[in-house]
Amino acid sequence: MNKNEFISTLTPCAISDMQRCGIPASLTIAQAILESNWGTSGLTQQANNLFGIKGKGPAGSVDMPTTEYVQGKPVKVTASFRKYRSWAESVADHSNLILGGTRDNPTRYHGVLNANYKTAAEEIWKGGYATDPQYPAKLIAIMEAYNLSRYDSLKGDAEEMEKAELQQQLQALTKRVEDLQGQLSQLAARDRMPIPVWAESAVKTAVAKGIIDTPDQCSYDFYRMLALFERLKLL
Repeated sequence: MNKNEFISTLTPCAISDMQRCGIPASLTIAQAILESNWGTSGLTQQANNLFGIKGKGPAGSVDMPTTEYVQGKPVKVTASFRKYRSWAESVADHSNLILGGTRDNPTRYHGVLNANYKTAAEEIWKGGYATDPQYPAKLIAIMEAYNLSRYDSLKGDAEEMEKAELQQQLQALTKRVEDLQGQLSQLAARDRMPIPVWAESAVKTAVAKGIIDTPDQCSYDFYRMLALFERLKLL
């Protein structure tokens, strides 16, 4: 799963919870990115825990090493983290934590509710969610790099939500096309030959769509790959 796909997967849940309880979607997505390292962390892989929430979850718990900051200095410790059956369950629990706070302070994280993305990043840290003094800056950098604040303006318009998801899919598709163009360029540089009859249709399609220039004396592998792409409807 690439970064655009990761964001696209979480966006519907994040927007839904924002509409339900006022937690900015940008905060939910940015925290998931930072805490799970785009879904690749050991905690996420083993426990579907996207947000580094400690304790016992719906599916139990797992013990994992983590870094805490004591008086501004990093300290390695082992802690128990909540385990979930799915990412959606992890997002829901994250929202419940922000809404319910902790036993000693139920409103601990309420500063993020209906806040703009920068304020939300500061308030979640002030509430004690993380001990890293750079936590707000890291969240804001992610939010701005991937323009996550655009999701905070979606107020329940189904058409806008669909547009946001389609935008993510388009970005992923564009990257895929770029990768294909790179592969085709490499193949085209090999042993050259005239366009085979069986590849003429694929070549015309690729040229018409602007994926390649008119090929002249390309390699057999290039024509074979181009024909395969057309058969798979990737052109």
